[in-house]
Parts: sequence; structure tokens; C-alpha cells
Amino acid sequence: MFGYRVPAPDQAMLISGGRRGQGGAPFRVVTGHGKFVLPVFRKVRFLTLAMCEAEVSETCVTRQGIALTVRAVIAFKVGNDTESVVNAGQRFLSDQDQMSVLTGRIFAGHLRSIIGSMTVEEIVTERQKLATEVLETSKTEMAKIGLIVDSLQIQSIDDGETGYIEAMSAPHKAAIQRQAQIAQAQATQASAEAEQEAVRNQAEYSRQTAVVQAEYAAEVDRAKARSAQAGPLAQAHAQQEVLAARTELAERAALLRQQELVAEVVKPAEAEAERIRLLALAEAERMKIQAEAAASHDRVALDRMLIDQLPQIVKEASAGLANANVNVLNGTDGLGEIAAGLVGQGLTILDSVRRNLGAPEADHSADRNGTTGKDNGHSGRVEIE
Repeated sequence: MFGYRVPAPDQAMLISGGRRGQGGAPFRVVTGHGKFVLPVFRKVRFLTLAMCEAEVSETCVTRQGIALTVRAVIAFKVGNDTESVVNAGQRFLSDQDQMSVLTGRIFAGHLRSIIGSMTVEEIVTERQKLATEVLETSKTEMAKIGLIVDSLQIQSIDDGETGYIEAMSAPHKAAIQRQAQIAQAQATQASAEAEQEAVRNQAEYSRQTAVVQAEYAAEVDRAKARSAQAGPLAQAHAQQEVLAARTELAERAALLRQQELVAEVVKPAEAEAERIRLLALAEAERMKIQAEAAASHDRVALDRMLIDQLPQIVKEASAGLANANVNVLNGTDGLGEIAAGLVGQGLTILDSVRRNLGAPEADHSADRNGTTGKDNGHSGRVEIE
């Protein structure tokens, strides 16, 4: 519409030529909305509210007398309130670029003032403190010209050719280098130790692997050897058992044969020998009886008859002994007792015959006593079944 003006979002519209503005300002301030302006009678100008930038590069002397070149960047703008717009419009409306120039000069002065009260160490190590103090000291002065500062950044601090900052940083550099060297040495040592540990682990693993492989190989060899020996060992055990069985059978056969020989040869031979000896004894007794009978005149015929029958009696007794199971308990003495017993039996039979015939027993009592006395002289014991 003709005569209707609207400022941009980052602008303040200043209308002059009519009523005075707020606080007796020579113009009215319009921001954020449009305004109808009479042509010819009113004049409209625009003041930027956008962010502006100013750079400062100033040589300052510290409290120690060390000259430092400080570079800083200031971000500022016109305040949003009407008073700030009025103050800035009255000063910079015709040449708004002067805002950056004036701001730089203001901050340069404050930098010199504040750096002069600080040491190089404080300036280098406490840059944020320096910026904060500069902002605080410049805030009132900047408000008078309608400007507000958003930030102040110290970009660089240079001592030129004095080398103070470098000398100040030398111990730190040396310490850092020393720490770096120590760290590097530690890292190298750790790397070497790790490498050696890896080599040792690999060697140990190789050793364990070799040991395990050797054990496996030995186990396999033992298994093969046992497998190879299983057949011969089993055969040997079987042969050994066969030999043991054959030996036991042979021993039993030998024992049986020995018993058979004893039954077939020894005992019949012993019985035959005993029979012969008994016959010899009987013959001797017969001859004795014959001698006695020859001395007795009244009993010659009777004695002759008895004597003739005595060998037959003894023979019959010995024939019975040949088929008898004789257990001789006292060796040679026992055999003697058997013979004596048989002779005694023969004499007993003889006495019995004489008694039956009425012969006096007194005639032969001495002979029987002599015979039986001999029998009683032996201590052997004979069993006849």
C-alpha cells in the first residue's frame, strides 16, 4: 500500500518528521510490524539489528613488562530495546559500519588495561578469565552507545621475539617430552614383553603339543604291542594250562600205578616171603619135635604121626595167609610175630590132639612153655584179617 512501510525482522524502522519518539527521541522506533508513513511529511530510515563482528589486534604490556600482541574477536549487535535502538541510531544511523570500528577501539583499550594488571602466565593459562573481565568492564560503555556484546574470544597471544612464552612452556614441553619418552619406552617394553610372552607361550604350547603327541604315540605303540602279544600270550597260557593238566594227569597216573605195583608185586612178594619163612620155621620145629620124639620111647609112634601131620597143618595155615590182607604194623618184628603165632597155633593143635589121645600133658609142657615164652618175648603187634 502507498505510504505503508514494514521493517525486516533484523531491522528497526526509524520514522522522523512528526511527533517525537519515546524519551524525547527525535524519531519513533518501529520493530516487528508495519507503519503507515505519510509521504513528504515523514522520513523513514532503517537500522540493522543483525549480529556484527569486530576484530582486535593490540600490543599490550603485562605487569611484568612483557609486550604481548593479543588478537581477539568480538560479536556484538544493537540492543532490542527502544533505548538501545535510539542510542545506536543517533550514533551510527548515517554510517553503520562505524559500529565495528568503535567497538574494536573500545575493546582494545580495555584489553590493554586488563592485560597490564596480569602476568604472562595468568594471561596464557587463564584466557577465559581475561575475556570475562574485558566483557564486564566494557558492558557499561557499550550500553551507552546502544550495543550489547554476545561473546569475546581471545584468538592468539604472541610475545614476538622475546621467547618468554616459549621459555615458560619449556619445562612443560620437557616434562611432556619426558612423559612421552617414558610412555614410549613403557610401550616399547610392554610390546617387547608381550612379544616375549607370546614367544614363550608359543614355545610352551609347542612343548605341550609335542609331549601330548609323544604320549599319544607311546600309547598307540603300547596298544599295538599288547594287540600283537595278545595272540601269543593267549596261546602260551593255553599251552601252560594244557601242560598243567597233563602234569596233574601224569602224577595221578603215576600214583595209581604205584598203588597198583604195591598191590600187585610188593604185597604178594611180602606174603610169599613170609610164607617161605614160616615154612622154614615149621620145618625147624618139625625137626625139633622129631628129636624129642626120638628121645621118648613110649610115645614114638604117636609123635611120629603128629610130626608127619605138622607140616601139612602149617602149610594149610600159610596157604590161608597168602590170600589174606595182612597189615604189618611193626616191620620185621611184626613179621616175626606172625611166624611165631602160626607155630604157636600148630603146637596148640598138637597139644589138643595129645589131650584127646590121653597123653600126659606134663611130657610136653616144657616144650610149649619154651615156645610160648619165645612168643611172649616179642613186643610187636600183628593183625590178621
